[in-house]
Amino acid sequence: MSNVKTLKYGILGYPLGHTLSPQIHKRLFEIRNENAEYSIYEIPPERLTENYPLLKSLSGFNITIPHKLSILDFCDSLDLSAKRYSSVNCIDVKNGNAVGYNTDCLGFLKTIEAMGASFEKTLLLGCGGVGRMMAIEALMHGAVLTVAVREADLADTEKFCGELKRTYGLDKVSLCLLKDARGDFTLVVNSTPVGMYPNTDNCPLDNPAAESITADALFDAIYNPGKTKLMELFEKKGTEKISGGMSMLVWQAAQAQTIWSGFEYTNEQIAAIVNEMSELV
Repeated sequence: MSNVKTLKYGILGYPLGHTLSPQIHKRLFEIRNENAEYSIYEIPPERLTENYPLLKSLSGFNITIPHKLSILDFCDSLDLSAKRYSSVNCIDVKNGNAVGYNTDCLGFLKTIEAMGASFEKTLLLGCGGVGRMMAIEALMHGAVLTVAVREADLADTEKFCGELKRTYGLDKVSLCLLKDARGDFTLVVNSTPVGMYPNTDNCPLDNPAAESITADALFDAIYNPGKTKLMELFEKKGTEKISGGMSMLVWQAAQAQTIWSGFEYTNEQIAAIVNEMSELV
C-alpha cells in the first residue's frame, strides 16, 4: 500500500454546476505527477462561515462567484495581487495560515499576450470585479482606456474611473454607456456575463454601438459557449485576433498550482489543456 499522502484541494462557489475546474486541475496535477484530489464545494453565501473550517483544512482552494470578495475577511493575510484588486480567487493554506491571492490577472495577461494583441487603445465592456482588474492591468500596460457599462452601474463605475484618472492620468480613462460606445480600438474586452450559457443568444453590444465599433482584437472572458454572439459579431467585422475565456481560465488555474507547489507550466502544456477543455463546452 502506498504511503504517499493525497493532497486535497477544491473550488468554492455557488452555484457550480457549470465548473470545469476539476477537469482542468486534474490535468495540471497529472503534468506534475502530484497525488491530489480536487473537489467541488458548492456553498451558498449564508453558509460560508460554518463551512470555512472545512475549506481551511485543505491544502488550498480556488474561489469563484459569489465569494471572491467575502472570502477576504477569512484570509489570514493577502498577497499583493489580492490587495490590489480587493478580490481573492485562490487560497494557499500552509501551517494553518490561509493566504489569499488573485490569479485572474496573470490569466488575463497571458491570454492577451498569446493573442498578440495590444492594449494601446482598449474598450472594456463592464466593470465588475474581474472588469476592474482588467482595467487596471490594461492601464498598467500603457492603455488609453474606455469603459462602457450599463446605466445601472454608471454611478459606481464613475467613482472607480475617478480613482483611475488620479492614478494614471485624466487623458487615459473615459467612461460611457454600453449603448453609446463608439470608435476604433486595438482591443475590446468583454468582462460581462452577457452571452454566457445558458443565455447564449444575448450580446453585451446592441446597435448602434455594435455597428460603430471596430477592433484589431477581441477577448471575451466567457468560456461557455466557446464562441459567443459577441465573438461572432467581431468575426463578421473582420477582426482576426479573437479569443474566448478558456485560455484565461486555464492560466489562472495553472498559476494557482504554481502558488501551491512552485511548479511552473509551459505555454505548450497550457495550450494543450485549453484545447482539451474547449472540446467539453
